[in-house]
Amino acid sequence: MAAAALPVRIGLALVLLAGAGSAADAAGPPRRVVSMNVCTDQMAMLVAAPGQLHSVSHVASDPNSSALAAEAGAFVANRGSAEEIFLMRPDLVLAGTYTTRSTVALLRQLGIRVEEFAPESSFDDIRENFQRMGEILGQPQRAAARMAELDRRLAAIATDGHEGMTVAAWYANSYTSGSGTLVDAVIERAGLTNIADRLGYAGMARLPLELLLMSAPDLLVTADRGYMAPALAQQGFDHPAFRAQARLSGLVDIASRYTVCGAPFTAEAVRALAGGADARGAPTR
Repeated sequence: MAAAALPVRIGLALVLLAGAGSAADAAGPPRRVVSMNVCTDQMAMLVAAPGQLHSVSHVASDPNSSALAAEAGAFVANRGSAEEIFLMRPDLVLAGTYTTRSTVALLRQLGIRVEEFAPESSFDDIRENFQRMGEILGQPQRAAARMAELDRRLAAIATDGHEGMTVAAWYANSYTSGSGTLVDAVIERAGLTNIADRLGYAGMARLPLELLLMSAPDLLVTADRGYMAPALAQQGFDHPAFRAQARLSGLVDIASRYTVCGAPFTAEAVRALAGGADARGAPTR
């Protein structure tokens, strides 16, 4: 540990010990919740009772990553440092399983309750995470209402006529979404077949342009192609071969904010994909 960090850590521990007691020891649901992950941010915003959620991560206000960017402005923003979060005196901190491990570990050493959530890779995962969030926050009815909303939105999406249609998701730096991803679950729910699954891809992996073209998908799906400034990561979208395939297959751009995290708004990704398939029509081959 760096010498400069030691006094900070000791000082934080002394402040904790000097207190009359941790809010985590209080009975009943947590009353001052801090979230430090964009997905727990949005779950908490949708489930927490008024006044229960104090702070969300700064990423929650980024419209590219968060479907609730406008709503995030009602909460204090944090950047996920242990010192910053400790001084907010939360009785519960929400984090993702990939959130900075050193921060999570230090908060727990300081006696703060931290609950971690794994990323969703299916609609069942979404339901399980929301149910757990409802239990942790003491708001099971609010969580159940959000999942009822998800089910209603999904049920309203028609997927008839999509049988046999294939989809290739292709993102910046030639990445695709294979099995075990939320995008794959969205594709399946829209009644379509993911080319990446057929090719044996799991998780996020690079799909070379040549292999994308050889797979001849019935529909292409991209995300966030409209960068504010030119970027090398986006150059594949300007390749003549990709543009030709897009004209042939049809293309749907689905904002990443609908699939980065799972929530009722994930139904919007299914709706956009199903709509793209309807516009494309039945494959001619």
